[in-house]
Amino acid sequence: MLTEDDFDAEEMSYNRLLLAVDDDDDESSRKAFNYACTLARTFDLPLGIVSVMETGDMNIFQSLSPDIIKSRRDDIYHDLNTYVSKARAFGVKEVKPLIGEGKPERVILEEIIPDFKPDLVLLGSHRRRGNLRIGHVASEIMRESKVSVIIVK
Repeated sequence: MLTEDDFDAEEMSYNRLLLAVDDDDDESSRKAFNYACTLARTFDLPLGIVSVMETGDMNIFQSLSPDIIKSRRDDIYHDLNTYVSKARAFGVKEVKPLIGEGKPERVILEEIIPDFKPDLVLLGSHRRRGNLRIGHVASEIMRESKVSVIIVK
């Protein structure tokens, strides 16, 4: 069994950050955004910002309406590009917008992380009934991700 005497502190650093923002939760997304931008600027790291259009919360009529789907996509693109612009204005040199559709936790874990290859994922936590709680998406990503995850409160 290893004891405290059996190891030394080693430097640990990250090379690529992924921030997940929730179009329905601006408060927690902004706090995570601020932290991600601070890390990316301070350590000169590339930052990917992902937003996922949740298709599971649409009713059958919405999902069959091209106008509604286009409108939701346009809203997500607009908000995502706003985050990217603000990150660049803050001083983050390399920012990449990423978008997906489906269940956010599945899209992020199965598509975005393997394609973008971050070594640190940052997420916000939800505020419900006056308490900060880790939401379902953040909880699942934290549990299943093969890379480090920080939940920002």
